[in-house]
Amino acid sequence: MTTFLKKLNRTILELWTGMVVFSAICEIVLCIFSKTLLIHSASLWIGTVLALASSIHMYRSLDRALDFPEAQAKKKITIAYILRYTVVVAVFAVICITKIFNPLLAFLGYMSLKVGALIQPWTHKVYNKIFHEADPEPITEEEYNALREAESEGGDVDNVH
Repeated sequence: MTTFLKKLNRTILELWTGMVVFSAICEIVLCIFSKTLLIHSASLWIGTVLALASSIHMYRSLDRALDFPEAQAKKKITIAYILRYTVVVAVFAVICITKIFNPLLAFLGYMSLKVGALIQPWTHKVYNKIFHEADPEPITEEEYNALREAESEGGDVDNVH
């Protein structure tokens, strides 16, 4: 399982974890207070799945756009943004028109994207412990320049510090 998780993009994994944890906490609250649990749960998870899909689309569109010059990249990012939010608005329109699901709970599920981004520093620390990793130590500009000089001269980079 750990090897599978390591193969995923780390930031997406941390974001998804935050999103699912937030939605699970909301689900627990729904289980306690909801009278129509099935409809409310489905509404929450529709929003959460939409947020998960949006995060994938956002990652892929940004990753692809970075391969282009600035003007084309802006255009591609804008088109992806418009497409993503058109789908979100369409899903919410269907939810509101059919009146089967609760649009507020679907919106709460979609907001798990924001909560996941906010708690990503904590999920990052958790995954660092799970994967037995540590973030690299920041270095000063002088140390960075010394490293670059040592690399260009073919010297021993490990002894620069």
